Amino acid sequence: MTDTILTIDGKDILITHAERVLWPQPGITKLQYITYLASVAPRLLAYTKDRMLMIWRYPGGITGRRIEERSIHGQAPEWVPRVMYSGKERILLNDPATLVYVANLGGCELHVPFDMHYRKDYPTELVFDLDPPDGESFGLVLEVALKLREVLNSLSLYSFPKTSGATGMQIFVPIEPRYTFEQTRRINRFIAEYMLGQMPDQITLERVTLRRGNKLYFDYLQLWRGRTMAAPYSVRAQPLATVSTPLMWMEAERGVTPADFTIGTVPERLRKIKDPFLPVLQGPDRLNQNLDEVLAFVETHR
Repeated sequence: MTDTILTIDGKDILITHAERVLWPQPGITKLQYITYLASVAPRLLAYTKDRMLMIWRYPGGITGRRIEERSIHGQAPEWVPRVMYSGKERILLNDPATLVYVANLGGCELHVPFDMHYRKDYPTELVFDLDPPDGESFGLVLEVALKLREVLNSLSLYSFPKTSGATGMQIFVPIEPRYTFEQTRRINRFIAEYMLGQMPDQITLERVTLRRGNKLYFDYLQLWRGRTMAAPYSVRAQPLATVSTPLMWMEAERGVTPADFTIGTVPERLRKIKDPFLPVLQGPDRLNQNLDEVLAFVETHR
């Protein structure tokens, strides 16, 4: 296995085992993975900035052992941005050099929480995670996602979809970060229960996998303090090296599959189109995503 040194923003980073295959089926090596990350870094880092990183490390490739890391173990370069939380150093994935550093550790999946480290407990979005009963049910995912968009529109809330990078889809609603997790949980639960009433044969709110049958799990509970979700443009530890990819609603209407978005296809996609998640980045002010009226409505219809 070969080692190589990459210079990123003036920082020399030793890439160990650069030719090690991380995704066996498409034959993606560590160096190819890092090349992908470099190509999407401006997009990806916009969504991880100032959020405490959680990584799934696969030092030997995705078919090997998985290590979940939420804090720095051992020594990290002094230039890696970090913040102390609960007595531990947490990485902030704020720059390309840190992105490459994490990738060299075998960080094949990059997950971030729903709040910023400097404004803990105030999420920046509502999120619904649509998890199908098997990998062959993405048509069901799209059906539920489009119905959810209708419901959110009725509440005057703009929403933005992305593939999970695995088998499902996640729907983001950017909000002002002044509502607690408890408040956003009340809204999420209200919407989830309404969706269940509208689509009882298609979805379930049952967290226990064995009790879901052939229904899609409408997960409204993931949005909570300390929990995380794959960052937009993060690759997933899936056989085809699929990527968690923001979509346009017209693409969901037309029909897509998770396999359409991989390490091999996403960079070219980003060269051709604007980032569909830009409104999520630009914040709720332009979209007028104020939850005061929604919260009042939920409270009167509990």
